[in-house]
Amino acid sequence: MTADLPLLGFGVPVSGRWATPEGMQHIARRAEQLGYASLWTFQRLLDPVGAGLGPSHRSVHDPVVTLTHVAAHTDRIALGTATLCAPFTPPPVLAKTLTSLDVLSGGRLTVGLGIGWLRPEYAAAGVPFERRGARMDEYLRCLQALWTQDPVEFDGEFYTVPRSHVGPGPVQRPHPPVLLGGTAAPALRRAGRLAQGWIASSRHDPADLARSIDTVRAGAREAGRDPDALRIVVRGLVDLVEDAPRGTRRPLHGTRDQILDDLAGLRTQGVTEVFVDLNLSPRVGSPDVEPGAALAHAEHVLDAFAPGNP
Repeated sequence: MTADLPLLGFGVPVSGRWATPEGMQHIARRAEQLGYASLWTFQRLLDPVGAGLGPSHRSVHDPVVTLTHVAAHTDRIALGTATLCAPFTPPPVLAKTLTSLDVLSGGRLTVGLGIGWLRPEYAAAGVPFERRGARMDEYLRCLQALWTQDPVEFDGEFYTVPRSHVGPGPVQRPHPPVLLGGTAAPALRRAGRLAQGWIASSRHDPADLARSIDTVRAGAREAGRDPDALRIVVRGLVDLVEDAPRGTRRPLHGTRDQILDDLAGLRTQGVTEVFVDLNLSPRVGSPDVEPGAALAHAEHVLDAFAPGNP
């Protein structure tokens, strides 16, 4: 593939019937063999009745447990969450869990965090939905303290950590890279101001990416940080077909050459990495898709966009 493409990653099976232990292992190993840069998971606690999230959200494995599983069956490929809803887990619990994964994987973890938007999930997690932005700002400061201070002490409005030792520390220093999700302007600026990059939502309009990336980078500049050092990651909802679609074509829907053109276009907008995610595809992640057929299609897509392919 040409050098004008972003880095390519792949979504680990977490949704639907293809998300078996064997399927996870197989896809992870194959992606590593083919030269993909990273493996990614996502979080869905609930599929509330009547919410209309779609069949791919009906049965979803825990993202961190899944990454831990595939970490044990791979050697080099990076691992990432896109994303975890941070407020659902107290900062010391999340810091400990993710530190353990960073250590066990040999420092391969990227931490993608989001603020969440689904009220029923907030209710189930026992966390107030109000003041989510202020809570997230403090959450990130507390998480950083837990990863970089020993002993650590934190006393905020929402979170408190008594002066304590919290070892072991993560392999990556000062801590695993943190990328933030979000679509609203305050969330975009927060990613530039407080994190190492931004992860675009699967619902984000590709035509609007450049403007959102500009907002993320503006947040970095306002905080005195280098905007060009930020990672910009997109979940690629790829729909690979043999014949070119007629009429108006959705981004990342088409033949291999058409999708490669789309990926190159994302790179020109400032995207640094795209991970191909079939979990949300009705051809793969829906509960009524037979596992063998889902894995066969995933193999076809993996081979088609393998970074080593011309």
